[in-house]
Amino acid sequence: MPDAATVTVPTAGAAVPLAELAVVRRSGLIESRHFGSLVALDPSGATLLELGDADAVVLPRSTVKPLQALGCLTAGAPLAGPELAIAAGSHTGEDEHVRVVRTLLERAGVGDDALGCPVDRPEDQATFERMLRDGEGRERVRMNCSGKHAAMLLAAATNGWPTEGYLDPAHPLQQHLREVMAEVTGVPVGHDAIDGCGAPLFGTTVRGIARAFGRLVQAESGTPERAVADAMREHPYYVGGSGHQNTTLMETVPGALAKGGAEGVIGVAAADGTAVAMKIVDGSPRATTLIALRVLEALGTPIADARALVDLPVLGGGRPVGSIELGADLTAALGRLA
Repeated sequence: MPDAATVTVPTAGAAVPLAELAVVRRSGLIESRHFGSLVALDPSGATLLELGDADAVVLPRSTVKPLQALGCLTAGAPLAGPELAIAAGSHTGEDEHVRVVRTLLERAGVGDDALGCPVDRPEDQATFERMLRDGEGRERVRMNCSGKHAAMLLAAATNGWPTEGYLDPAHPLQQHLREVMAEVTGVPVGHDAIDGCGAPLFGTTVRGIARAFGRLVQAESGTPERAVADAMREHPYYVGGSGHQNTTLMETVPGALAKGGAEGVIGVAAADGTAVAMKIVDGSPRATTLIALRVLEALGTPIADARALVDLPVLGGGRPVGSIELGADLTAALGRLA
């Protein structure tokens, strides 16, 4: 087992500091360990807690969607309420989600075939099983990123920009989103990539993610930043869906803003602007919500109603035989805060 301070990230080609943030304990034995980087910022943006390398470039994946929604809004797209929330979210493909996405497409003057995201099944299991019974196939509109794509199409149409090719990094909308990303995170874009849904993806840092989420929550009423935060918090179902962790977190922690992404990335801000973000280097998201909530709790945010998100059992034969727990490095760091 490598030392937590000298874990090597192969893609970086060099040793970088990483911390043990969570472990999976089964029948008394630690079965898996999750290493990564984490930062917590106070409402002013000052660092309260830092583990690993919070300034290394990471790909934020779907955690960046609130910032992409902000960019669509500042580009002039008429988005509000559930429509703005679904633009900032990763919906589970339920029928109500599809209805809202299609409303956005209709307003952009395009159909489902204009979406640049791949065809997919809904993540909501009940909806998927119903579709199977009814003989329905995979659709682009059911893909969890279709809300973001529909908002991008609406932003392009609103400005008279071509909707065809809206995912080209050189498209005026994507150039605008790149600028918004750098501005709200306070970090120059560190790497240009393509996300799993086909959209341009701009590299940032864990610190940049935390800074952006804190800024959204604390923005003045009436600003685009506050509009995104309020839409997500007032309509959390459209950010995720039935039983989705992001949705449940915002429903049970008053005033909190949350958005997770693929490959172990998440950003969460409490109502007062205290923010935490992380990247788990093995790419697993199974402990990210638990970690974020435990950190916010240690910093003074009540999470009693979100207990189901932090008490995560490990099952054997359908019954609890262990749990997902905070790792040694994070436990020690939180102990020093007490």
